[in-house]
Amino acid sequence: MNGKGSEHYRFFTLRTWILLGLAVFGAIVALYRLAVGLGPATNLSDSTPWGLWIAFDVTTGVALAAGGFTVTFAAYVANWDKFKPIARAATLTAFLGYLLVVFGVFLDIGKPFAIWHPIFFWQPGSVMFEIVICISLYTLVLFLEFLPWLLNRLNVLTGVRDFLEKRSVLFTLVILGIMLSYGHQSSLGGLFLITPAKLHPLWYTQFIHHLFFLSAVCVGLSMVSCETIVSANMRNKEHETGILDGLARGTSIALLVYFLFRIGDLAIKGNLGAMFEGSLQSGLFLVEMGVGVVIPMLLLASKSIRASIPALLASHGMVIFGVVLNRFNVVFLTESNMGAAAYFPSWQEFAITVGLVSAGLFLYKLIVTYLPIFTPAEQKT
Repeated sequence: MNGKGSEHYRFFTLRTWILLGLAVFGAIVALYRLAVGLGPATNLSDSTPWGLWIAFDVTTGVALAAGGFTVTFAAYVANWDKFKPIARAATLTAFLGYLLVVFGVFLDIGKPFAIWHPIFFWQPGSVMFEIVICISLYTLVLFLEFLPWLLNRLNVLTGVRDFLEKRSVLFTLVILGIMLSYGHQSSLGGLFLITPAKLHPLWYTQFIHHLFFLSAVCVGLSMVSCETIVSANMRNKEHETGILDGLARGTSIALLVYFLFRIGDLAIKGNLGAMFEGSLQSGLFLVEMGVGVVIPMLLLASKSIRASIPALLASHGMVIFGVVLNRFNVVFLTESNMGAAAYFPSWQEFAITVGLVSAGLFLYKLIVTYLPIFTPAEQKT
């Protein structure tokens, strides 16, 4: 794909223009939010200070970008060669995802232009501080992994490019990425340890940070699988069945570990009966676990399902849905006070979220079109 003028010509399709239009509209609404503040631009309140932006743009966005550290671990630490051809694409997805997460945090905090304060005013006793530092450093690591591809395309700073592409340097960045990812993926769940009175017992647990990390591994593998399928379709290439089969089996195993951990935790606490209490919360839990965990876990364990591209796409889509619903449930859908102070996002919140997602998709297509993301050389990195 890269470097072929005929393919560059096809970059601006109707769908590309739609993505660009939605991204621009979202940017305009974001400027409005910065101008008028959170109050007029959102439906957030003192009782529900975290809403759509934290639930989707931040906690979900970080989880969806987990494919970066899961695939690079498989490719460079476990040294499973079959995953090396998709390592660059997984890293790119993570890099773009984290850029959007940073922008989501920027818009959600009360003083957006003070977002740099944690870097210089340390609060080591704060979980939020740890999250900010880990996300900032991991975004920097992802940028350093991305930079050689950009320098290669521009044919500048070849010395810097060659240094960053050294196996020892790449391996160091991968290890740092894995460590930093565990830190903030789990700590995002740890934030909710201070909300036992608001979070329903089906979600509140002292191990919520571990559950956040395990679910991030599941959805990271699923995101990479979907991305691999869609990218192959976009480039009119044959699907990498060996890679997709491995990702599917890995996802199924990760879902099983997550399922056993979560159900075991509920059993130990004596909360299994809450799944069938007939409340809105129990219904959301059954949908989250049934559609998002159990069904795709069984499907992806089936050889016949793994041999079907549409079935794989649907199965991984259910995993993504399950993790998105989990983050929404934890952040605001299942709060004990939601009946008295129901929250529903404003149109501005929706517009900015759609704009961020559209910007990410547009940038992904732009980069894979013009930079050497899918290249045979990746297999020997």
